Amino acid sequence: MSHIRLRPTTADDLPTFYAQQLDPEANRMAAFTSKNPSDREAFAAHWNKLLADESICNMTVLADEKIAGYIVHFEQFGHPSVGYWLGTEYWGKGIATTALQTFLQLIPARPVYARVAKDNVGSIRVLQKCGFQTVGEDKGFSAARGSEVEEFIMRREA
Repeated sequence: MSHIRLRPTTADDLPTFYAQQLDPEANRMAAFTSKNPSDREAFAAHWNKLLADESICNMTVLADEKIAGYIVHFEQFGHPSVGYWLGTEYWGKGIATTALQTFLQLIPARPVYARVAKDNVGSIRVLQKCGFQTVGEDKGFSAARGSEVEEFIMRREA
């Protein structure tokens, strides 16, 4: 397994994030992505907003000092929530689990929530390994899939 560490996200990370989010398979698995992942201006506007918002904690995930993706803590539907994205070349290597376990030590808010497409088995497993349990279900329109997608609402108490 790679050496995994987190560091604060900077504008220098954004070109890598942009390239990673262009992957059609990653968009399909994530389901709830931007309407047009190739719109560089919308991508930049979104990330500039995230980086300027002090209530949001953005961390870049490094695997052997290469940018593997990012992890974020934010408020969603009135709940402290986490989300993450890894480039597909980093999937299935334990990187997301290690990054989320590390990140959760930095985030004091509990309970903390995550939402995941019901068919995103890899991400569901990451969340379960990190102590999240399914507490509900929802559905919403997925721009990446062009249809409504069912999702699990997951929560970690401690």
